[in-house]
Amino acid sequence: MHIRLICPVPRASRHGNMTSALRWSRILKALGHRVVIEETYKGANCDLLLALHAWRSADSIELFSQLHPELPIVLALTGTDIYQDIHEKPEAQRSLELATRMMMLQPLGMEQLPTHVRDKARTIFQSARQTPGGHQPSGKTFNVSVIGHLRPVKDPMRTALAARLLPESSQLQVLHVGGAMNAELEQTAMDETANNPRYRWLGEMPRWKARRVMAKSQAMVLTSLAEGGANVVSEALADSIPVIASRIAGSVGMLGEDYPGYYEVENEHDLARVLTRIENEPAFLQELKQWCTDLSTLVSPATEQSLWNDLIQEVIQAKALSLTTA
Repeated sequence: MHIRLICPVPRASRHGNMTSALRWSRILKALGHRVVIEETYKGANCDLLLALHAWRSADSIELFSQLHPELPIVLALTGTDIYQDIHEKPEAQRSLELATRMMMLQPLGMEQLPTHVRDKARTIFQSARQTPGGHQPSGKTFNVSVIGHLRPVKDPMRTALAARLLPESSQLQVLHVGGAMNAELEQTAMDETANNPRYRWLGEMPRWKARRVMAKSQAMVLTSLAEGGANVVSEALADSIPVIASRIAGSVGMLGEDYPGYYEVENEHDLARVLTRIENEPAFLQELKQWCTDLSTLVSPATEQSLWNDLIQEVIQAKALSLTTA
């Protein structure tokens, strides 16, 4: 099939949406399809539209539906879609109606959809390959990594605040990889690096370098206020790296309700409690590592490719059925 993949960010972006789009393109090409990535749909011919973002791709979805009502649309829902836009913006709600099928990155997102469209939604966990050598913590300090751009939704300075609360005897160091989305956050990270001996902002890096930082740390911390299903969690699971995460639906949907490595959202005191445990209780750190190892099959590339193949075949059949019964 000829697939137009709409990703509403520039091709050169290191934004998480483009990372996902490029991986999906590779998967679909491996399945034998032709894939073209565009920021917006402009009317070109194809057999299927795969659109990332219910609201930001709403115009593309609307145009494709008008020009090609007989062709299928797959809508990939982001965390912003699921936990914000579909509840507030009519254009995003319209995208849900026009989609032949929807996919999301973790199953708890289903609960946010209107009941009458839930049967169109499928879950496909983002896959990740192991880094060369896998998880190899190194250094004299106890390093925890924070991998993510400095954006308000990521609550980016929470780990730094928690590190300030640790006892003087702690050897914990926070290594933060990610670009600042505005000058104010950049200055905050620079000031924190200068004044907090337990925190280092490393700035933006290519993905492979960021993964090496994570692989050499004892654990990875995800402090987000909302996530559709964070790619960095998939990468941690692929390498069996212990994850510390804010208790949000996007992470619970990936790690499980009973995962022991959560802390309460926006609570640096609770995060400091968990960080103290992983540094001082080897059995607890090993428990988290084993849990993440057990989940690693969820993020295998073979699993994601198989699920994408199933979805594409299903969407073709579903569209054909809808036309015959119309």
